[in-house]
Amino acid sequence: MAGPLPDCEALDAADPLARFRDRFVLPEGVTYLDGNSLGALPRATSARLAAVVEQEWGEGLIRSWNAAGWIDAPHRVGAKIARLIGAAEDEVVVADSTSVNIYKLLCAALAADPRRTVLLTEPDNFPTDLYIAQGIAEACPGVTVRTLPRDAILDALGPSTVLLLTHVHYKSGARFDMAAVERRAAEVGAVVVWDLSHSAGGLQLDLAGDRAQLAAGCGYKYLNGGPGAPAFLYVARALQSQLISPLTGWMGHAAPFAFSDRYEPAAGLARFLCGTPPILGLAALECGVDIVLEAGIEALAHKGRALGDRFIAEVAACCPGLELASPRDATARGNHVSFRHPHGYEVAQALIARGVIGDFRDPDLVRFGFAPLYTRFADVRHAAQTLGEVLARELWREPRFAERASVT
Repeated sequence: MAGPLPDCEALDAADPLARFRDRFVLPEGVTYLDGNSLGALPRATSARLAAVVEQEWGEGLIRSWNAAGWIDAPHRVGAKIARLIGAAEDEVVVADSTSVNIYKLLCAALAADPRRTVLLTEPDNFPTDLYIAQGIAEACPGVTVRTLPRDAILDALGPSTVLLLTHVHYKSGARFDMAAVERRAAEVGAVVVWDLSHSAGGLQLDLAGDRAQLAAGCGYKYLNGGPGAPAFLYVARALQSQLISPLTGWMGHAAPFAFSDRYEPAAGLARFLCGTPPILGLAALECGVDIVLEAGIEALAHKGRALGDRFIAEVAACCPGLELASPRDATARGNHVSFRHPHGYEVAQALIARGVIGDFRDPDLVRFGFAPLYTRFADVRHAAQTLGEVLARELWREPRFAERASVT
């Protein structure tokens, strides 16, 4: 029988990351456990954006493309993200959205080898990943999309396969063994495109060590870049000269300001740029990335595992019988934990009404995320106790919680 849980206040007092909590805007009376969907606002971001708007844009005007380094921002911020995911600085660039970057990488991987005709993924992958793959197949004769359960995927790989996987599943939090997947892909001549949206900034990744070749991810979850923050993509250096982006925009040209009529891809990763960089979004993202770098990804990953473990234990004590839908083993999951309830949406809304913000994922999952920069052990205990109260008193049955909002 397990002993008593360590005191949360003592854990928070000893937490080496505790000092970072004050670097974020967190409303009084709110327990925020949805940083896996939208990271909290860093306090530095408002001042930084004001400076970009009022000084660099307002006073510098177009001169700021050079004088303020706007034109270099996709590579500068990408180099910082590279340090968080175990990549070289010239292997990551910030551009577009995760959906667009997945499209670019899948198309480039298919075009690089005529044998590649199958886009393979798992059912119930994040919808944008599935939709992008389906759209490519509809537009490209001979290309098909195939889905298999994750325990059958590796056996189906071959030289015709481009495998699209989300490293941490957006619902369950289940985590793929990247190194094992890449080893199998290399053995049979397949290529893998990773979606790192629920991994970057929260987990310790080693893309180079795991021999990953292609990946994309978003900037608004654990990187705290704000709603709709620009995304990033990764292409291993050895592949960069072999791949061509399907979106041959002017910023991906070898000499964009030569204004040539004929497209010539830039050297290296710059060829995967497309349109004009979103400077305000890049400035906000850089603030979030800088805090993650300062805290250290190893410490963040360690605390994320501990927070998830503690939440699972607290829920087991407060809500006996509630079904865990995430791996119990912290090394097999990301930084969010989900539980099943037949009225999961209503439960999530009842929690939000009581100041505990998680979210809901169809059909029956209540999801809780743990952002190590600002989530406390006391927060996960309070959330579990509030969940226990909502379920024991059936507070979720209030009619106001049944009406679905546009965003769940």
